[in-house]
Amino acid sequence: MTRHLLPALLASLTALAPVSGADAALVELTKGDHLAIVGSGLADRLQHDGWLETLIQQAFPTQELTIRNLAFSCDEVVSRLQTDTGATREAWLSTLKTDVILAFYGFNESFAGPAGLDAFKKDLDGYLKGKLSAKYNGTTAPRLVLMSPIAQEKHPDPNLPDPTANNANLALYAAAMAEVAKANNVPFVDLFAASQKLYASAQQPLTFNGIHLTEAGNKALAPVIFSAVFAKPAPALSADLEKLRAAVVDKSETWHARYRTVDSYNIYQQRSRIGYQSGTDKDGKPGPKITNADVMHIEMEVRDVMTANRDKRVWSVAQGGAVSDSSKVDDSNLPVVPKVGTNLPGVNPDGSHPYLNGEEAITQMTMPDKCKVTLFASEEQFPELIKPVQMAWDTKGRLWVAAWPNYPSRTPDSKDGDKLLILEDTNGDGKADKCTTFANDLNCPTGFTFYKDGVLVMKSPDLWFLRDTDGDGKADWKERVLMGLDAADSHHETNSMVLDPGGATYLSDGVFHRTQVETAEGPVRNTDGAIYRFEPRSQRFERYVPYGFANPHGRSFDAWGNDIITDGTGNSNYFAAAFSGRINFPNKHPRMKQFWDRPSRPCPGTAFLSSRHFPEDWNGSFLNLNVIGFQGIFRVKVSEDGSGLKGESQEDLLKSSDKNFRPVGASVAPDGSLYILDWANAIIGHLQHHLRDPNRDKTHGRIYRMTYEGRPLVKANPIDGQPLPALLEELKAPEDNQRLRAKMELGKRDSSQVTAAVTKWVDSLDQKDPNYEHNVLEALWVHQWHNVVNLPLLKRVLASPDHRARAAAARVLCYWRDRVPESLALFKTLAADEHPRVRLEAVRGASFYSGADVAVANEIAYTILKKSTDYYLDYCYQETIKQLRILDKNPYLPKEPEFAALVTTKEAAQALAAAKEKGYGPKRKLEGKDKKAYELGKEVFNRDAHCITCHQPDGKGLPNIYPALTNKEWIGDDERLIKIVLKGLWGPMKVGDKTFDPAKGVPPMTGFSALLKDDEVAAVLTYVRQSFGNDLDPIKAADVAKVRKATDSKPGFYTVEDLMKEHPIAGWEQWKTAK
Repeated sequence: MTRHLLPALLASLTALAPVSGADAALVELTKGDHLAIVGSGLADRLQHDGWLETLIQQAFPTQELTIRNLAFSCDEVVSRLQTDTGATREAWLSTLKTDVILAFYGFNESFAGPAGLDAFKKDLDGYLKGKLSAKYNGTTAPRLVLMSPIAQEKHPDPNLPDPTANNANLALYAAAMAEVAKANNVPFVDLFAASQKLYASAQQPLTFNGIHLTEAGNKALAPVIFSAVFAKPAPALSADLEKLRAAVVDKSETWHARYRTVDSYNIYQQRSRIGYQSGTDKDGKPGPKITNADVMHIEMEVRDVMTANRDKRVWSVAQGGAVSDSSKVDDSNLPVVPKVGTNLPGVNPDGSHPYLNGEEAITQMTMPDKCKVTLFASEEQFPELIKPVQMAWDTKGRLWVAAWPNYPSRTPDSKDGDKLLILEDTNGDGKADKCTTFANDLNCPTGFTFYKDGVLVMKSPDLWFLRDTDGDGKADWKERVLMGLDAADSHHETNSMVLDPGGATYLSDGVFHRTQVETAEGPVRNTDGAIYRFEPRSQRFERYVPYGFANPHGRSFDAWGNDIITDGTGNSNYFAAAFSGRINFPNKHPRMKQFWDRPSRPCPGTAFLSSRHFPEDWNGSFLNLNVIGFQGIFRVKVSEDGSGLKGESQEDLLKSSDKNFRPVGASVAPDGSLYILDWANAIIGHLQHHLRDPNRDKTHGRIYRMTYEGRPLVKANPIDGQPLPALLEELKAPEDNQRLRAKMELGKRDSSQVTAAVTKWVDSLDQKDPNYEHNVLEALWVHQWHNVVNLPLLKRVLASPDHRARAAAARVLCYWRDRVPESLALFKTLAADEHPRVRLEAVRGASFYSGADVAVANEIAYTILKKSTDYYLDYCYQETIKQLRILDKNPYLPKEPEFAALVTTKEAAQALAAAKEKGYGPKRKLEGKDKKAYELGKEVFNRDAHCITCHQPDGKGLPNIYPALTNKEWIGDDERLIKIVLKGLWGPMKVGDKTFDPAKGVPPMTGFSALLKDDEVAAVLTYVRQSFGNDLDPIKAADVAKVRKATDSKPGFYTVEDLMKEHPIAGWEQWKTAK
């Protein structure tokens, strides 16, 4: 909701002129001008509240101005890391025929400090000269105005950082911008000084995090910008201005949905060019092939026309018209979007697939003895429960569910958005009887989690904070809290959001993504896969695990704070502590072993089973959901393995023979039963089917409930609204979810009161209680949740007799390190701990230090070598040393000769192992065309969503999922190999002694005929044949052209059987029965 400023503040805005002595407008507007707003987060956020454009349109009503926002969070004058928008920033300026540019830069650049000033001035000078020499409108150079960054606000929230250091740098960069602008005769507006005046006179904060303006902040700043640029007072606030702003915001959101469209990788990049069979003709023969680009580019044209239509409404309202309702916009001129037929027809007469109802689907499930599944909710009772993608329990014991009926993304004509639902069982019969729509205008709500009195939810491409301020169960207050998260592939964006025991939440990216998020500590950037850690209270956002993930789905924490991260595509499950140390962008952590040998893939979600309702020996089991070859839930016994964890498969918890059953989430309810989320879809892949395939279901969704007969349900105490002493007692509850919800409720309360109560509670705990050490750890986590450092309590847990508590406290120390003066000394002690799990946290923590602390951080890392190490310790040690060398090449070797020798010997051994891991190709001394082909092939191999994604950088693939590229039988036959790359391959097969069976989730290999030219196919195969220990002849482009021509009419993949009939491998007939 808008935070209204006092009239006195509004009246004073024109006195805050940021351009001293400016008598004439910096820009003169003419009728029909096209204005582009470019820059970073400040500019990006301007479009969503609409205040600046509203003032401009109101002041120049007859000019009929076209205004487009091209800004991106984190953009710099030179550096930018953007998802594909269909064109470069320069090309967009030409496409829009830009006459006027308002450029907002300097914020992200300022984090380079005084040392970066000269480079910034050089870059800015080049930028301005480039703009002034361009003719984006085809005839004249653009009229350009340069804006400085705003100041960082000294926010009253004590959890937000002090702005002093950042403002010193921002002042330097604002002055540098003024200097460079003057040298290029470019008008300049000093928003840094102007914003400081605004902050000083405001009656409430104008930013929500110190650096990003709220709607009230934009409302305050817009008149300042307007007056500086046009040298006259901004139009006064009025009812008519609000009508105009409504029209402006609707237009801007329509444009934003086009410029920042979801699934851009599938619209503009390689996947856009894959041809999919579009249904069948009247004779039942395969229909024509149609690409994503064929359809989605027309959808983009539709959005362009819709935006232009809304420009007309803006002009009409600005000129005094009464039209402001979006239904009054004339969209009769929209281009016609081609219809797509399905490439996976069902048996129904219309080609759709039959679906069992919720109760019928249960009859297709098998589960362990005494387990029982019932239907909690389905689309039959609640039609809005469509494509549920995540669920979580609130403090009232209600089940929240993110519903994604517009999967994979909203169409231009979508009238009904995706939703966040609240389901309740009001009579306690185990079935939902009430459904409330909390939010209904979302787009791709792939993840959400609770925070204070609201909820953080993805509304692609942003993370929103939504609240219900009047208690009617519906969101009525919102704020964008994170911008710059990528949505290049909606399957790969943030999902499975969870809270860790200390109150942080986690977001994610898969391949194709280019994320860049502005923070008060500097820009956070990442390419392709990563997990991010976000503290909503302090607004700290950082890369948590930068790794070569294909598509992370699933993050789960156990009772002691150990987390397992799952890469859904291959169902690769990792012990997160070992590879969550800091490594600076653009570096990533290398390949790490999986903690459990999973039988199948892919996995869309995971959970830990923490419930007294189920058998005692099931407690703490890791639950791994699968949706293709195996459609059900694996149960995994988790135990300690030196410094890490290991998993061991147990009896499957659930399996279904219903081909449309797609379990995507599991969660333990307050009563200890297990709830299972069913995506219920015949089609679940992006690569295999067109984005607009009509058989992507938009009507089904189920939630099931599993109980265990003969064991009582848990009688959970109430959480919502309970007094502090009662809530603290819930921190002793055996169930993880009950303790988590107690901390969620405590998170709503005053921090000083909570922490004071916790101190008394800890003193009252029974030290003879078997769970005493865990209870004290929970008290520490409550402090972390409230961002309040309690050094005595921290030291108490660091000295716990339970190594699990010490390890968890070491993790807290890592995130409190800047506020614990003796943190380095504490980590050094932990590095010598008797237990390897604690030593792992110490060496991980060392990676977070920089500057003058690097020398001691090295010493901490070296200390772990004085005791025996294991796989995870060695891995984490290597990565910490790598990070410290990035910061400072001085190794700071120990002074003791024997210890120094131990360190150098360890590093030499790890360097040798790394060299062996990467030591591949070319085997021969390639020259001329062959050498050029090899280098081209290496580039093709490493492209996003090409060979590297599945077969991995070392060509070893993924066990049971993607075969290694080292088997001579498979890569030795030129023609067969070319056919596989061009057309793809599907079916059970053996590569060496390894079996790869679609029945166990092995996906088809996609064909690259539409993506790669003949010389690229030949090059990448040459690269493979001369890498990974292979030594085979290069492939020629002429041979690829010959095979392409011969197979051009073949539809779809090669089956293994068809390929083997043409190019047999001995014994292939037995593969059909591979198990």
